[in-house]
Amino acid sequence: MNRETSSYPDLEALVTYLRSLDKKYILLFAYNGTGKTRLSMDFMQAGKEFDADGNVTARDTLYFNAFTEDLFNWDNDLINDAQRVLKLNKDSKFFDGLQELEMDNKIRPLLHRYSDFNFLINYDEGSVKFIREEIIEGTAQNVEHIKVSRGEENIFIWCFFLAIAQLAIDRQEAYQWVKYVFIDDPVSSLDDNNTIAIAHHLASMLKTGNGEIKTIISTHHALFFNVLHNEFGNNFPKYFLSKINNGYELRNTNDSPFFYHVSLIQELQKTIISGNLYTYHFNILRTILEKAANFHGFNGFSDCIEINDDDEYKTLHTRMVNIFNHGSYSLFEPREMVEENKRYFKQIFDNFLSNYKFNDKLFEITNATQPI
Repeated sequence: MNRETSSYPDLEALVTYLRSLDKKYILLFAYNGTGKTRLSMDFMQAGKEFDADGNVTARDTLYFNAFTEDLFNWDNDLINDAQRVLKLNKDSKFFDGLQELEMDNKIRPLLHRYSDFNFLINYDEGSVKFIREEIIEGTAQNVEHIKVSRGEENIFIWCFFLAIAQLAIDRQEAYQWVKYVFIDDPVSSLDDNNTIAIAHHLASMLKTGNGEIKTIISTHHALFFNVLHNEFGNNFPKYFLSKINNGYELRNTNDSPFFYHVSLIQELQKTIISGNLYTYHFNILRTILEKAANFHGFNGFSDCIEINDDDEYKTLHTRMVNIFNHGSYSLFEPREMVEENKRYFKQIFDNFLSNYKFNDKLFEITNATQPI
C-alpha cells in the first residue's frame, strides 16, 4: 500500500483488504481493545463456505487467538486434589485426528525449547497430564499431575498450535486446506526472554514454507512486533491498526520511524531502574539504536552510540553491543548482567537519550537518571 493511512468502515471491509494482499506475511500492531481478536475471527469466517443447510463445507484459515486458548480448561480434581489434568474440548475440530498424527512427538521438542516439564495426552479422555522431574529425598523422581503455571500453560497451548501449523506448512494431507494462518497475541503472560524466543522461532518456522500459506500476525506487544519485523526483513506490510469513530484505520509503518520505538525505550528505563538487566536487553538496545540510525541517515547503529568524535568509550560500547547480540546468545541464555556491564549498559542508554532528545514527559515516571 503506497498511502500512509487507509480507513475502513467496519471489520468486513478490513478483512477484504487484508485478503486482497498477495504477501507472505502481514504484521499488525494494535492496542488491546482495538478488535484484534474479532478481526481474526471475522477473517476466519470469511474463508468458510457453506451448503444450503448452513453446514461448513470448506475453510481456509488456521487461527490462534483467545478462542484457541479457551479450547483448553483445567480439571483440578477438587475432591481429591491429586489428578489434575488439562481438558481438551473434544467437540472442536481443532483436535480431529491428532492421535493418528502422533502429536505428542511433534509437540514435545517444541515445548522443550521453553520449559522443562513433560506431558502425556490421553486422546480417549481428551486430557493432558503434566509431569515434572523433582528431587525427593535425594532421588530424582517424576511427579505426575502437576499444576503448571499460567505462563507454562500458555507455552504448552502455543506449542500445540505450532505443531499443527508446521503440519500445514509441510502440506500434510489433513491440513492442505490451510491457505492462511492468523495468529493473534500468542505471548501474553510471558517474560521478555520467552517473548523474543517465541518470535524468533515462529519467524524461522514460517520462513521454511514455500509461500503457499499466507500469515497474518497481530499483537499489542511492542517487543514481539519488533523482533518479528527484524526477522522477516523489509519486503512485507507492517501496519499500526487503530479504531477511529465507528471504523478502523491502518497506518503504514514501512517508511516512518516505528511507533513502538518510545515504548521500547520506556521499558528499558523501567528495567534499568529495577536493576534486573539481562544479557538479552542488549538485543533490545541494539534495535533502538538501529532504528534511530536508520531514521537519522547513518550507516550503522554505532553512529548513535556517541556523537562526540573524541569520546574514548565509543569503540568499547560498540563492541559490547555487538558481543551481547552475537548469534542466539542473548535470546536463549538469559543471564543477569554483572554489575560492570550494567553500568556500561546504562552509560550507552543515557548517552543515547542525551544526544537524541525525546519529550521528557514521556519518561517522567521512569527517570533513567536514577542509580541502578
